[in-house]
Amino acid sequence: MLELTAILKEHGLKVTPQRLSIFKMLRSTHIHPSAETIYKALQAEHPTMSLATVYKTLDTFVQHGLVQQLNLGEDSYRYDADTSKHSHVQCTKCKSVIDLPSLNQVPALRNEVQSTTGFILSHEQLYFYGLCPTCQEEGQN
Repeated sequence: MLELTAILKEHGLKVTPQRLSIFKMLRSTHIHPSAETIYKALQAEHPTMSLATVYKTLDTFVQHGLVQQLNLGEDSYRYDADTSKHSHVQCTKCKSVIDLPSLNQVPALRNEVQSTTGFILSHEQLYFYGLCPTCQEEGQN
C-alpha cells in the first residue's frame, strides 16, 4: 500500500482511503472494470463512498496518466491501470477484455495514417472484437 501512496503523492494527488482502494483494485486486476463494477466491488469496504466519487477519482487518475480510459462502444468506459502502449480485444458475447502485447504492425499503420491524413498523431488505441475461447467452446456444446 505504501507504493500506491507514493505513486499518488508523486502525481500531486491527495491520498484518501477511497483513492487508494480504487487504485489498488485497478492495479490488481486485469478485467478492465467499469466505474460501476469498481463501485460495487468496493461498497462493503467503503459503504459511504458514492458512485460520483468513483467517477471523479477515475477522471483524476486518467488526467494524471495513472490509468487508461477504454471506450469499447459500451454504455460506460472501462479502466486499465496498465498505461503502457497496448491494444485490447473484447469478447462480443461475454464482454471480457484482455490486453494485447505490443503488435509489430502498429508502427507501420501509424505511419500510414499520418501520411494518408497529414495528421501528426499523438497516440492511438486499437480495439479488436471477437469470440473468446471460452465462448467459442460454449457455442459448440
